[in-house]
Amino acid sequence: MPISNWDDLRIFVAIGRAGGIAAAARSLRLDHSTVVRRLAGLEAAMDVRLADRLPTGVRLTPTGQALFAHAERIEAEAMAADLKLSGVEAGPAGTVRLATPEAFGSFLVAPNVQLLHARYPGIRLELVPEGRAVSLSHREADIGVMLARPPSGRFHVRKLVDYGLGLFATSRYLEKAGPIRQMSDLQGHAFVSFIDDLVGIPQLRALEQIIPDANVIFRSSSIVAQHHAVASGLGVGLLHIFEASHDPQLVPILPDQIVVPRSYWLVVNSEQRALPRIAAVLRFLDEIVGSNRARMLPARLPQTPPPASA
Repeated sequence: MPISNWDDLRIFVAIGRAGGIAAAARSLRLDHSTVVRRLAGLEAAMDVRLADRLPTGVRLTPTGQALFAHAERIEAEAMAADLKLSGVEAGPAGTVRLATPEAFGSFLVAPNVQLLHARYPGIRLELVPEGRAVSLSHREADIGVMLARPPSGRFHVRKLVDYGLGLFATSRYLEKAGPIRQMSDLQGHAFVSFIDDLVGIPQLRALEQIIPDANVIFRSSSIVAQHHAVASGLGVGLLHIFEASHDPQLVPILPDQIVVPRSYWLVVNSEQRALPRIAAVLRFLDEIVGSNRARMLPARLPQTPPPASA
């Protein structure tokens, strides 16, 4: 039986994008029961199961994923038509969900997102800056920026940029707690770091690898919160050089001895890569990385020392 109500597709897209009935209902400002009924009606009309109900939400079936891709294209065309009829120059349109590590999303994407909106007003960017791995296979995101190259799959993967982590503190803190001129001076200082059991990405565990017995007096699952805590004068933190080096409140510590190199990897489903809205966001990411490349990693990397206890 053909789809008789095209609005059901809009609701289905919201369910697939949100990963759950309740979240989709909130985004659409509809009753939970209405969304459940419309999904059931769509499945009945097509005589196929589109989504598996799980305790944590819903997961699209293979048939549901195939329909989701078609429905997103219909949504994008509808948005492009709406823009054209309202006098706005037609261009890529639709929603793109971008999952990134918190620092990349908060320090690079969010401050520059107005560039994307000005160029492509039809694109609605959903930024998910989290410290956990996301699944593009389960449609948790359209594009992922990751801290490690993912295992093989139906993805287009490429390195986006190398970057570095370094130790920083405020001058006020160092005046109070004492200068740090060599590795052994770190032993008596207070540190800021992650909450160990809430770190979902191994690449985030770096401070304790350099200073295993660090006196950590403040922990947070948020690197942005850590940055602000260090900038308040609380202690020493291992922060992203591309942001901390431009914070006038912070000074680098042992920059010629300690730099932890890391990389950002760009991941997108191969079948989505050529979609206009996806391609537009990929160009946007390349642009902001290109304009900030000089900030990402020192031109000359020092030899990161072994742990202080070695």
